[in-house]
Amino acid sequence: MWAQDWSNVKDLFLPCKNKPSLDIAPALREQNYTAERMFRVSEEFFTSMGLSPMPEKFWNLSIIEKPKDRTIVCHASAWDFCDSKDFRIKQCTDMTMEDFVTVHHEMGHVEYYIQYKDLHIAFRDGANPGFHEAVGDVISLSVVTPKHMVKIGLLSDSAGKKDSEVDLNYLMSQALSKVAFLPFGYLIDVWRWNVFRGKISSSHYNCEWWKLRSEVQGVQPPNIRSEEDFDPGAKYHIAANVPYMSYFVSYIIQFQFHRALCTAAGEYDPKNPLAKPLHDCDIYRNKKAGDLLKEMLRLGSSKPWPDVMAVITEGNRRMDVSALREYFQPLENWLRKDNKKHGAAVGWKLSKNRSYSVSCMSLLFFFCLQFTDVLDWSVELC
Repeated sequence: MWAQDWSNVKDLFLPCKNKPSLDIAPALREQNYTAERMFRVSEEFFTSMGLSPMPEKFWNLSIIEKPKDRTIVCHASAWDFCDSKDFRIKQCTDMTMEDFVTVHHEMGHVEYYIQYKDLHIAFRDGANPGFHEAVGDVISLSVVTPKHMVKIGLLSDSAGKKDSEVDLNYLMSQALSKVAFLPFGYLIDVWRWNVFRGKISSSHYNCEWWKLRSEVQGVQPPNIRSEEDFDPGAKYHIAANVPYMSYFVSYIIQFQFHRALCTAAGEYDPKNPLAKPLHDCDIYRNKKAGDLLKEMLRLGSSKPWPDVMAVITEGNRRMDVSALREYFQPLENWLRKDNKKHGAAVGWKLSKNRSYSVSCMSLLFFFCLQFTDVLDWSVELC
């Protein structure tokens, strides 16, 4: 509905269509995986790094499969019951790669709860609202690598062999989720803030919404819209008055966390990224990365977030997109060449009939480059 994640149309964008895309669903079925086994495998990821196992109440009281006797909201979520003992996840788990990754993401939240459980209740939270989402996602960045899937037996050894074309497909798939989200994650709160500031009147809610959608995200409505419609309200976070900047921030800082943990683990060398590229890093079973992550998680929100950021990033107190750019560098290089080869225009412009012309392959390149200045400015607002 919102074009915030384009990974469901990745087959249209893959640079090397002759190479298979990563999917572990067949292996999950063949190996008779269950929801509990998924969660046990995820728990082992954390304990392999020296972090905490899930407490007994987690296993007894979490909902990890869709109940047959009642209806529940199946959107995956993690819960801290604030007694330093009771932490749970609610998820209707299916045997898919998406849910396998979600399990690790949600358990990342629980691990955060566990690490700061002994702080005063006022400090039991992420250093800023983006940290909690980023911690869940930084684990997922390792989990989705072919290297990790081979280690845990969900892909054959051959899938772990270096192949630049497979890497490009993998990075494109990641970018369609991670990079394509950024303009949407940004404009949600820009719209909300402008409403609160009185810059958008109630008679122009929908018009200004689509103005931002078109200018920042490059999308247009499927049919004619008017002020009789309230399209912003279709997004839960707007209807429920939930700030969205935390998600935007998390999509930036998760790559900073990933780079720091991978460097500590010896899985990434900033001086020689070709030998050990950032997108290929897996921090599984690495105690050094675990110790560094644990040090940050234990602080909760007891210190200002720049101080907490500095703990994991060797003194860097500022959010920036350099790590994201490093992660996607091979794809960006390929897009430069491919755009030049086909004479593709980067970006979009409004035509007289209010439709947009755009080179689809160029969009991600555009977001990575032109949007960088906006990202740096937005981070200052936080």
